Amino acid sequence: MSQTSQSTAQSTLLSEADVSRVIEMAWEDHTPFDAIALLYGLSEPQVIVLMRQNMKPSSFRMWRKRVAGRASKHVARRTTDQAREYAAAQYKIRHGRK
Repeated sequence: MSQTSQSTAQSTLLSEADVSRVIEMAWEDHTPFDAIALLYGLSEPQVIVLMRQNMKPSSFRMWRKRVAGRASKHVARRTTDQAREYAAAQYKIRHGRK
């Protein structure tokens, strides 16, 4: 199975709320791809495919340009002062979870 078909198969298993949350997490500068993989089982290439499928082409290009090579999106490349997964003052929608 190719990477794209695996990504499509995985994204069909996610609810609409989960897809929305993955997109939100991918947009956040301080949320690493590893956190998305831990919570939703999506690798970085799968997140890229999901973003491409669910965003306007111009928005996708802007996101890719912004996150390409960004150390904060990769746990192994983070510095010690980038330990948080999100900004402390950022409001988090819980999607019905406590």
